[in-house]
Amino acid sequence: MTPPPRPRRFAAPRLGRALGTVAQTGVVLLVVSGLSFAFLKLSPGDPVALLLGSDFSRESYDQLYHQLGLDRPWLQQYAQWLGRFVHGDWGSSYVSRQDIFELAVLQALPVTLTLAALSLVVALAVGIPLGVLAAVRRNSWIDLLASAIAIGGNAFPSFYLGVVLIWIFSVGFGWFPSMGYVSPWADPVTGLWHLALPALTLGAWYVGLIATVTRASLLEVLEQPYMSAARARGEPEWRVVWVHGMRNVLMPLVTVIGLQLGGMLRGAVMTEVVFTLPGLGMMITGAVQTREYLVVQAGIMITALLFISVNFVVDRTYSVLDPRLRTT
Repeated sequence: MTPPPRPRRFAAPRLGRALGTVAQTGVVLLVVSGLSFAFLKLSPGDPVALLLGSDFSRESYDQLYHQLGLDRPWLQQYAQWLGRFVHGDWGSSYVSRQDIFELAVLQALPVTLTLAALSLVVALAVGIPLGVLAAVRRNSWIDLLASAIAIGGNAFPSFYLGVVLIWIFSVGFGWFPSMGYVSPWADPVTGLWHLALPALTLGAWYVGLIATVTRASLLEVLEQPYMSAARARGEPEWRVVWVHGMRNVLMPLVTVIGLQLGGMLRGAVMTEVVFTLPGLGMMITGAVQTREYLVVQAGIMITALLFISVNFVVDRTYSVLDPRLRTT
């Protein structure tokens, strides 16, 4: 006799969680947009005076002030900006006369994401092996060297390290360019050559962090009974460490990386300014100097959305690494 078909699970809980996530994201973005708008309005400086220069009449000042909508109440300005922003009308830069959506999303954002991704690759490629060596060779000279590199990477601010790297490898040896940007997607060799020093500058702090977390987690894992059982079965040491050991280190490592990716985006601001990279950091810095509130607001909103997206991806990664966390 054929068994009856199993009833399909109802998808309402998943739909509810998805709607809850969307609602939370909307609330967070609304709060960020409101606070940033208020802080920008409270910041010193007059964008109209900057646009008109040192010699202007009161009539021309009042006309441009009204043209930019600055004579309206703040709440009305915010409501009008929010309505246009949600509908995709981000306005135009009154300095470059360029569409802000094109400037921020199509031009600046890819530069920042490319720099952050390359910096993360550098941090993982150096930090994980360094932490594994320090754990396996505990209390040896390798452990001391790895700890010194980790502490040194954490101690250097990104802007200071960037200046030092430019002074040594660009001015001194002439191996790398000190500024400028070429997209590695268009020209991989030249693009990576231009991004080598910025990626090393931004990734240096995370090398120390990843090495420290890897070492501490792996030391704890190496003392577990299942590691001794793997060695007793005759498995080679490299497999015991890199397969059985690192599999259990991934959870705390992913947690730390996820929490610090937002900091990497923040550090990219200073790195872009030091190396003159046309990313979000450079865009926001230039807009702050010229009091372009709409450009700054767009940069803040994109950065907030990136923070939320990173946290969402990290949260979903847990269920991939640990099947016990998966929900039906």
